[in-house]
Amino acid sequence: MPARLNCSSARAVSRALRPQGSTTTSRVSATLPCIQQTTVPARNYAAAAAASPIPLGALRLPDDYIPPTKPPSARRPENRKSQVLRAYTALLRSTPLILFFQHNNLTAVEWAAVRRELRKALSEVPPPVAGPNESLPVDPVNSIELTVLRTRMFDVAFKIVEFFDAEAAAGRSNAYTHDLSSTAYEAIKKANLEDPNTAYAQMSPLFTGPVAALTIPTVSPAHLAAALRILAPSAPDFPTPTRKKNPGYHDPVAQSGLQKLILIGGRVEGKAFDQAGIKWVGGIEGGIDGLRSQLVSMLHSAGLGLTTALEGHSKGLWLTLESRRTQLDEEQNPKKTEEGEANSDAS
Repeated sequence: MPARLNCSSARAVSRALRPQGSTTTSRVSATLPCIQQTTVPARNYAAAAAASPIPLGALRLPDDYIPPTKPPSARRPENRKSQVLRAYTALLRSTPLILFFQHNNLTAVEWAAVRRELRKALSEVPPPVAGPNESLPVDPVNSIELTVLRTRMFDVAFKIVEFFDAEAAAGRSNAYTHDLSSTAYEAIKKANLEDPNTAYAQMSPLFTGPVAALTIPTVSPAHLAAALRILAPSAPDFPTPTRKKNPGYHDPVAQSGLQKLILIGGRVEGKAFDQAGIKWVGGIEGGIDGLRSQLVSMLHSAGLGLTTALEGHSKGLWLTLESRRTQLDEEQNPKKTEEGEANSDAS
């Protein structure tokens, strides 16, 4: 076996044997394992950029590009922070009715008991009635969920939904405008989080500590009332079910879990509501149909009153003009008036 050359001697031999001005490695360096083969890249970046017909501002990486320094995560997709943030932003944008509860160390058995009683109460709500065009609304019972939130991630998602407008940002620049982009980060960084007129400033104090959310895909006062009777009962509007009607509600495990849930607020159609506001929405009689009937009756009564007022003025004007015409006829033709009176006396 021939003697090996150390790295310093090998580099000296390779430099001595390399011809002047050559950019390729010598055969000696290729045979030596301690020498790394390198190629000298071309230094014509400015020339290539100047000769390219595409402007630099329009260059962007594909959406599915994965940088080599950040390989895909080995976590399950539903447990990744990016996926959780996207799920929370989608939830805030698509769910019009969300109730927030503070939970204090509920066990898995207690959570199961609470969800069981909630599903039972929601299943007793009458299904929606078909509309005038025979279109049956979607029953939201199967889509109502009670989930535990990761408050820090939910707080960031609330900022993105409240202060970031992707369409406006896309019109200003060619940068990425998704919820995880740097554009969204700069938008929430520059936003005034202390503005009391925003929903985030009103609800941000709620996102501290353990928080659970009840999501209802539609603003249904009937389903909201059924949920409040289980999760946040209050007499006389939302009484608790009796032991005879629902014995499972009075189970010690269910009662232990329900006592650890406290209603702290809600979000209805993008606006913040306190406990009183949530109970007012749940107390609307007849639900959405009741609101529609009240609106129709109010508009009908307002239109009827306006019609009566306009007709009264027109009738008064007509009577005034008619009496004046009669008076003028009598002044112009007094003989006809006397003859008419005489004929009436004779008859």
